[in-house]
Amino acid sequence: MAERKKAERKKKDIWLELFQAGYELVEKNVIFGPVLRYIRVDTDDKEIRASRDFARCYSDRIIYANRAVRLEPEEWAYVLAHGLLHYALWHFEEKDGPVRSDPVKWNVACDMYVTRFLMGVKLFKPPAAVNTEFPYPSLSEEELYRRLMPIKLDESHMGFSIGSGYTDMALSPRADPLYVLFSILGIKKNPKQEFARIFEQALTDAVNAAVGVAAGYIENINENPLTKMSPAERARRWFINCYPLLGALAASFKIIEDPAICAREDISVAAVSESLSAIYFNPGRGLREEEYRFVMAHELLHVGLRHQSRCQGRDPYLWNVACDYVINGWLVEMGVGTLPNTELLFDDNFKGMSAEGIYDLIVRDIRRFKKLATLRGVGLSDMLGEGEVRFYKAPVSLDEFYRRALNDGLEYHKSSRGLVPAGLEEEIRALWRAPIPWDVELARWFDRFFAPLEKKRTYARLSRRQAGTPDIPRPRAVPAVEDLDGRTFGVVIDTSGSMDRYALAVALGAVAGYAAGRDVPYVRVVFCDAAAYDAGYMPPDAIMSGIRVRGRGGTVLQPGVDFLENAKDFPKNGPILIITDAECDHFIVKREHAIMIPKGRHLPFRPDGEVFVFE
Repeated sequence: MAERKKAERKKKDIWLELFQAGYELVEKNVIFGPVLRYIRVDTDDKEIRASRDFARCYSDRIIYANRAVRLEPEEWAYVLAHGLLHYALWHFEEKDGPVRSDPVKWNVACDMYVTRFLMGVKLFKPPAAVNTEFPYPSLSEEELYRRLMPIKLDESHMGFSIGSGYTDMALSPRADPLYVLFSILGIKKNPKQEFARIFEQALTDAVNAAVGVAAGYIENINENPLTKMSPAERARRWFINCYPLLGALAASFKIIEDPAICAREDISVAAVSESLSAIYFNPGRGLREEEYRFVMAHELLHVGLRHQSRCQGRDPYLWNVACDYVINGWLVEMGVGTLPNTELLFDDNFKGMSAEGIYDLIVRDIRRFKKLATLRGVGLSDMLGEGEVRFYKAPVSLDEFYRRALNDGLEYHKSSRGLVPAGLEEEIRALWRAPIPWDVELARWFDRFFAPLEKKRTYARLSRRQAGTPDIPRPRAVPAVEDLDGRTFGVVIDTSGSMDRYALAVALGAVAGYAAGRDVPYVRVVFCDAAAYDAGYMPPDAIMSGIRVRGRGGTVLQPGVDFLENAKDFPKNGPILIITDAECDHFIVKREHAIMIPKGRHLPFRPDGEVFVFE
């Protein structure tokens, strides 16, 4: 038995054990492991074994290691990493690539660059024969090659290679043994671009791993921090790292995946809370990672586009449905994630429409659209809560923070990832601009109809001698009487029981003030609840000082509008201003008009004229 064990030890391949240990070090490494998956490593090469090379790299993606050389596992790992960098940076000359006048000096330049990289990351131990004394500063391969061209190579340029002498790379005339594998993996036409993509992702994963070690997520940099995260957390990390449009928003939200909370809040798939800066995911839905990305982008756009504050008195659930149609259409167009298998709201017929426009359409068929499901469920809105978030000592409203994050994300996204749908960009730009106050918009509306009048002096020059007799009329500048003819507008006032008196006072005060400021001598006032009550022409001062309201019954404004349009003593081109709380039936105005409604209210129909939302 003892003799048999001795014989087994003799058969043991010590070289293979050492090489295999070094291979595993590289395979587990977060930087070089992904590249190694696309490279074949072999030892069956008599030409290599007869040389003093540690290894040699061929352009057909094969590294041959020399069985005649014995190294420690850390040293074999260094040799393999050196060769893998030649592929990752694609240092091989090809027939359709750049032709170097001196391939040997190009090989030396590449070896110097690779050696400097490996010494910088300090991952593996270089063999004793490898030169690590660099005769030139940190330069690219091209710059090193230009430095070497006019000089003769000497001993200071040797030893950077993992081969004997100056070279360790060779073009192979043989057919690519990995052609089938690379066809399956999608690497077909341009290995330089594909290896660059693989290596770029590997470096990104290495940075994430380093951050994970610093944050305490993982203990070793060679661990993948994403394996420690849930699919929702990995989706959030993807937005932060790879999708600048929503990266800032994703970084400001926490992920909650608690089945008990989802059951309590009736969350079927997902929901978002602005006030808590949280996105809720129901882990029981079993979404794939690409689907998590779609759902997360959906919720982030709800917040970034301020859908909750834009509801403005609309039915919250139907407004949520309209916003979902818009968001899902954009996400499908941009290819963000994958549309989940759940019955999400997506319809090509709504492409290019705004959420407000879609809402005005679906309210015509409330019974059908009330049966549709958002990400939270049927009849439920997936937008929860309101509030403010504080950073350091300065309070920043959620509205300002989310608008700023989405606008900055758009700039980075367009510079790095390309274009976004025109409708989405338009909404982001519109949200970033400060909204025009309602009173400024109302003033502009008045300016359209009542241009400033040229004033004329009444009679003689001013006399300083009459300063002691103030009761005597003085000369002054006034508009010409003939210019005031027809300078008026009509006001239809909703006097139904639902109309708030304070809101009515604010609206009338603004109307009277702008009328007086634009030299409108009289305003035609009509009260209307279910019938029209003509108050006649009133000067702005009388409106401002207070008027007696008639009505306070139901709300049907069409009689008031018809009364003004048919009144013989009202100008045919006179505009009409309608003040209502929006709790009214549909009415039609055939001439220029505008509607004033309190903030937080929404008309139950699509108006033809301008709408001013006053506070």
